Amino acid sequence: MLSRVKTRVLVVDDEVGVRKALDRGLRAEGMDVVTASDGPSALRLARTGTFDALLLDIMLPGLSGYRVLQRLREEGVRTPVILVSAKDGEIDQADGLDLGADGYLVKPFSFVVLRAQLRAVLRRTGGDRARGVVRLGGLEIDRSAREVRFDGATVPLSPREYALLEVLARGAGTVLTKDDLLAEVWGDERAATRNVVEVYIGYLRRKLDAVGAGDVVRTVRGHGYQVASG
Repeated sequence: MLSRVKTRVLVVDDEVGVRKALDRGLRAEGMDVVTASDGPSALRLARTGTFDALLLDIMLPGLSGYRVLQRLREEGVRTPVILVSAKDGEIDQADGLDLGADGYLVKPFSFVVLRAQLRAVLRRTGGDRARGVVRLGGLEIDRSAREVRFDGATVPLSPREYALLEVLARGAGTVLTKDDLLAEVWGDERAATRNVVEVYIGYLRRKLDAVGAGDVVRTVRGHGYQVASG
């Protein structure tokens, strides 16, 4: 039961105030937000495929938003991207859309407009990452085929083990508690307890370890579990 996973948005802007305002506003809408302040960080995070949408400023240190978008599309990352810029010229907007952007917002913009454009993009794209392949280092999670591979080797997971890994991957970089995982993977099954999470984490790790990926799922003592975001 994976429907409770929040919409996950990557917000990229070099202005601290803008990042904080968007983070606060989107979280108030019930979304999971990750922020970045430069182009290289945005590219690294977006490559994981674990986001439903990107809000990407054009003027970024290290690598422009245009270049980040171009490289993502060249690499086959189809995550919806809304470009954000102070440039309001028709050519600027056309350039962004030609590179594969799904939307364009001109600064300053109201949060109401941003929210509407983001929701429109999510409606057009289905609002999830279910059809893509998530890559975390050598690990690949193919959501359309519900298969997991590590350095080309298939990891034979049960449906429950696969669901557990997928939820962890969707929240890559985020620590998920046992209660979080119970809600996402076991839903309202009354017999499920926190102990069953530990048991299945053990099953999952043993199968990952068999192909050399035993350290993918990490324990954060006193808090829960996570997989790295890159």
